[in-house]
Amino acid sequence: MMHTSFSVHPFEERLEEAFLRQTSDISLMISPLMVDELNKQANAEIYSSCLYLAISDYFESVNLKGFAKWMKAQAREELAHADRFYEHIIDRMGRAKVLAVEQPPFEWSSPADAIRAAFDHEVKVTGLINGLVNLALSEKDNTAFNFLQWFVAEQVEEEKQVDEILQRLKIGGGQGAGLLLMDSELAQRKVS
Repeated sequence: MMHTSFSVHPFEERLEEAFLRQTSDISLMISPLMVDELNKQANAEIYSSCLYLAISDYFESVNLKGFAKWMKAQAREELAHADRFYEHIIDRMGRAKVLAVEQPPFEWSSPADAIRAAFDHEVKVTGLINGLVNLALSEKDNTAFNFLQWFVAEQVEEEKQVDEILQRLKIGGGQGAGLLLMDSELAQRKVS
């Protein structure tokens, strides 16, 4: 039996190297810009969690345990949102990066002021999500666009929930029996 060895022509080697360079450049299934922006959004979600923990602590300090419990549940949800972003990046062969988180405020002048801060923050997050949707469209990234639709719907719910609390605080003057009744209602929220 005769063994034959084949030698690869130098031209074929260069073609193979060029092919490998090309495929390594497109091995990310997601654009670097999209990865950066999704990482920033994950960071914004972590900041949201920190802000809501600070608001929860404020409510603890003024003995509104139901409000505190509700905000703590919101903080946990925000961490789950950050995790969704990280998982999406990783699933698409991107690199998820934990970025530094800015310190949130921790003092508010009243319960209504604290809830107003949460509402304003949700409006800001909605703007960030909408910006990501626009980026996904401009990048022609249908996968990211589809992924982000969950967050678009979630932000409608988030703004609605916080706004309902804020409006009820305004109606009741944010004090007295109405405030205590709301505190009791918010304490009923199931925390996972």
